[in-house]
Amino acid sequence: MKRDTLGRFCFFVEVFMHDIKAIRDNPEFFDVAMKNRNSSALSSAIIDWDAKKRQVISQLQQMQSRRNEIASIIGNAKKQGKSTSALEQEASNVKQTVLSLEKKESKLSSQLNEILSSIPNIPLGDVPVGKDETDNKCIRTVGDPPKFNFKPKSHYEIGEALGMIDFSAAVKISGSRFTVLKDQIAKLERALKNFMLNVHTQEFGYEEISVPFLVNPECMYGTGQLPKFADDSFSTTDGRWLIPTSEVPLTNMVRDMVIPTSKLPIRMTAYSACFRSEAGAAGRDNRGMIRNHQFSKVELVSIVHPEKGKEELERMTNAAETILKKLGLAYRVMLLSTGDMGFSAEKTYDLEVWIPSEDTYREISSCSLCGQFQARRMSARYKNGSERGFVSTLNGSGLAIGRTIVAILENYQLANGKVTIPEVLVPYMNGIRELGKDGE
Repeated sequence: MKRDTLGRFCFFVEVFMHDIKAIRDNPEFFDVAMKNRNSSALSSAIIDWDAKKRQVISQLQQMQSRRNEIASIIGNAKKQGKSTSALEQEASNVKQTVLSLEKKESKLSSQLNEILSSIPNIPLGDVPVGKDETDNKCIRTVGDPPKFNFKPKSHYEIGEALGMIDFSAAVKISGSRFTVLKDQIAKLERALKNFMLNVHTQEFGYEEISVPFLVNPECMYGTGQLPKFADDSFSTTDGRWLIPTSEVPLTNMVRDMVIPTSKLPIRMTAYSACFRSEAGAAGRDNRGMIRNHQFSKVELVSIVHPEKGKEELERMTNAAETILKKLGLAYRVMLLSTGDMGFSAEKTYDLEVWIPSEDTYREISSCSLCGQFQARRMSARYKNGSERGFVSTLNGSGLAIGRTIVAILENYQLANGKVTIPEVLVPYMNGIRELGKDGE
């Protein structure tokens, strides 16, 4: 889908992902929030477009009322045999005015939506203000990194030496930033998928969902990928999009719905392949499995009452952390700054796992509270008697499977080139305890 098509798509979506009344009531707060998100201060432009639109709507309503009034007068005049030529001329003039005002209102709505579509969510008050990841705050560190009596190898060195990761075949088949997994590491990927899904469904009550990997543009718009981040995703020739994460289809399952509060919370989990163009990642993590165009992930999505969002974020983060704890991997929890959060998030925790070959922690999961931002774009509401409002949405990786493979290969590597399987995965590996041909 080309950018002009994206623009036209947004013109027909009559939703506001920000509360315009709140912007009118406190424009200074909104502008400071946008500045903290490294975005432009746009309250004056939004208020101006909104005022113009409301003025046109008022005029339109007056003309529509007059149109109906004239129609009634003409009907009565004809019954009485009176001339209606003057009234019919006025009716024709009013009709043209109505058509003109409707076009003007549509154009103003489109322009206002286009502005709002490019503006990120407002961060919560406890989110650290900062320009990028250097301003993130470490909340806690869990576990101790392993100590080796040899120089630890990278995951790609280990995998290639075992003959179980084949980057050359991936390049031949698809190009750079793809990976072919073989034999026991392919089995490890499958084991991790099943292990993660079992933990999230059995211990945390998420419902397992199998989702399509292709979605329509409305879905991408609803969760915030379109129109601003079109270049970060892949589209097909028929206008569909390859999902960058199963957050997109899972969250959109409640699009255009009004959900009774008795049905909340809704918690869903899905395994999927994920596809990202990594348009802004040139020169970063060129080797290995850290940043690929295609990767697999188990995703967590929650739909909750807005008053329960913060509580649900802690619960979701704990679910993702539980996977790392069960795998015996050292990690830390980072609270992202305003400059490092995703577009739709109002608060995000990143889980970063220890990577021995790099002597540092790397992201393996992001758990985000999006508040009502996505729900406004999707028109997803709750009801409790006469009370109605937009739901809150949350999403998190539980976990990224490729990066979990990276962490296992590096943290459980042995001096002889083999890799110990974490005990919790042995049943999922049909009893295999070491990666290596004689480990079966």
